This record gives sequence, structure tokens and C-alpha cells, in this order.
Amino acid sequence: MREFGHIYLSWRRGPGHRRFIVGVIKSSATGGTTFSYRSKEIELAKAQGFSAYTEFPELDKIYTENVLEVFGQRIIKSERQDISAFLDFWEIDYKYKEEKLYLLAHTMGLVPTDNFELLADFHPVKNLCFITDLAAVSHLKLSTDLLTIEDELRFEKEPENDYDKYAVKIFRGEHQIGYVKKVHSKIFYSKRSEKLKLQVKALEKNGTIKKIFIKIYF
Repeated sequence: MREFGHIYLSWRRGPGHRRFIVGVIKSSATGGTTFSYRSKEIELAKAQGFSAYTEFPELDKIYTENVLEVFGQRIIKSERQDISAFLDFWEIDYKYKEEKLYLLAHTMGLVPTDNFELLADFHPVKNLCFITDLAAVSHLKLSTDLLTIEDELRFEKEPENDYDKYAVKIFRGEHQIGYVKKVHSKIFYSKRSEKLKLQVKALEKNGTIKKIFIKIYF
């Protein structure tokens, strides 16, 4: 089994707003890599001010050319001096430094200049490890002394959630600290989910905890 399946394009208006899964990147050995939008989510996102990804302006088209090249611009270049620190943060083996699809899946293609991110549908394979940041952290106004790096965390599934049938709440002891992002949360509904381990990877603070990166692994 591959480590991940499709990679989904997520968009939100800004911090604290709902995420919409507006597109999907599909890759296969025979069909190459394609990108297309998801019409139902697009309609919902439009009400929040969504506009198409600049290089993919047509909402009803399946793009078959330059998909990885375009989205790959969201990854730092492998020749940069800080590439080792980048790979270390995301816990990516150096052998993958030129693998754009793998890097997009494991780094979410995060950039500070837009409200898009890429969320991979990870599979419960042996030795899986990925980093993600939690959703809904800003709403909880968590004290800066609540968490430290490498704290062990626990999860509770919330399938009755109105916004995500794969919703997963994350706790430090009895304190809820956020939700796993859409798409990333699906692995917690797999047959091996009870073996998943969670640990605080990094924190961003400013009066309260603003962002929590966690490591999810077997």
C-alpha cells in the first residue's frame, strides 16, 4: 500500500475560518498527475470569497499538464542552505528532497502568501510518520504553559460532527487543544487507528498558543 493516496487542495478565508476541500491532485504511474476542482465544495467556498488558484483558473477543467510544477513552487528549493532544517522539521528522509509529490504531501505546501494548503490522505502503513498543525486552536485560547515539545497527546473520534464525519479531537490530558485537520483526520478511522501515537512537534505562541504542530506516527 502507498503511504498516501490523493492530495486535496484546502482553502479558507483566513485563520479561524472553516476549511473547504476545493480540489484534488491525483497521481498514478499510468495517468500522470492531474488536478481538478470539487464543484460542491467550490460553491460553498464562494460564499466565503473563494477565487480559483491563479494557475488553474477554469473551475470545470481537469488539468493534466504542469500540475506538479505549479504546486511544486510551494516547496523550498533543494539547493537552499536551509533545506536540511526544512526536512528535519517535517521529519522527511533526505532521499525525498527532489520528490515533489512526496514533499507536498508531507509539508502541506504551506506558504504565508495565500490561504491554500495541501492535505494528503495518508494510509495506515508501517512506519508512517507525518506532521500536521491542529485546527480550531485559536478558538480555545490555550495558556502558553499548557504544552511543551514532545508532550504525548490522545485523541477522541467525533463522527457526529456536522462539518466533518471524520472529525477527531485532540487532548493533552483532559484539555482539548484542537482538532485534526480535514483529510488528515481520516487515518484515525482506519483499522489500525488504536496504534497511532501523537506528540507535540512545535508551538507558536503570542499571549496564548496560536499554532500547534503535532507528529502522528505508528
